[in-house]
Amino acid sequence: MRWIDSLEEAAAEKLPEPLHRYFRQGSAGGISVGEAVAAWSSYRFRPRVLTDVSTVDISTTVLGTPVDLPVLVAPTTMQRQADPDGEAAMSAGVAAANSVLGVSSNAGTTFADIGAAGAAWWLQIYVVKNREVTVRILDAAVAAGARAVVLTADTPVVGRKEDDGPTVWEVIQPGHLLANLVANDYTADDLAKADDLTPDVIGWLGERTGLPVLVKGVLRGDDAKRCVDAGAAGVIVSNHGGRQLDGSISTAQALPEVAEALAGTGAEIYVDGGIRRGEHVLAALALGARAVLVGRPALWALSVGSSTGVTRLLRELGAEFEHALRLSGCRRISDLTPDLIAR
Repeated sequence: MRWIDSLEEAAAEKLPEPLHRYFRQGSAGGISVGEAVAAWSSYRFRPRVLTDVSTVDISTTVLGTPVDLPVLVAPTTMQRQADPDGEAAMSAGVAAANSVLGVSSNAGTTFADIGAAGAAWWLQIYVVKNREVTVRILDAAVAAGARAVVLTADTPVVGRKEDDGPTVWEVIQPGHLLANLVANDYTADDLAKADDLTPDVIGWLGERTGLPVLVKGVLRGDDAKRCVDAGAAGVIVSNHGGRQLDGSISTAQALPEVAEALAGTGAEIYVDGGIRRGEHVLAALALGARAVLVGRPALWALSVGSSTGVTRLLRELGAEFEHALRLSGCRRISDLTPDLIAR
């Protein structure tokens, strides 16, 4: 069996059942999460022939940071439940592959420790009802060396999960969340997701941090344009791993419209959700993404192999992408164009 395909089953043997369920589940009926991988696999290619692919280059830059491959790690929570070193181990694994790490604002490891582990990293932020709490997280991230802010925009409320049995909140260990806030210095009401956000929040985040802002959770071209017009450096096409509005379209389906809407703006486009193979990466980049992000596979790799598992995951996806790039008749990422994909 392909090693990447074996990861979830291997992780399930190590993780408490409620935690494994929390990582893999989608919202409500699980329609969107169930469609994600198949949507990428449904694309068909029109490869070029008789092109010199004796030398290929899969390196790129993401918001100005050089990376060896166009596969990044998406922000996820509960990482210290998957591995004792949590986000620090994830950072070390990403650093060894010379990629970029998305870090959850709910991280169970301090931003300083995450940065010290070596990876270039972006802060994912939920703007919460008590803006002062958001400011504390932003300031701590800037002080620890975050290189960008990723605004999660699709969560005015948390998507409904239909659990049968004990939930993750019954097994989580103390201190494994919100390590970058002072304990007992906030309430549950303070942390409730802000449901009054407008594009103005993009400018506020940029001014507060001095960092480029990406907006995550975009599935429409008109929304993508509104975000960039408001000052975003780019967007992440995402349906939150199928964990918010169930029945939302797949990111594979949403990406072409977003790319068309942002053509000529200079904004960078990223995509996550269901990407499991090098051929999926090839399709995403041909359709306009600068790089992709993987979430659940990185959690499975962390659970199974700690930092070395994360490095192996990224390198194997990179190797698969390089192989697919050669077979497509392209030598570098900039050669990829939408006409590679059969409509």
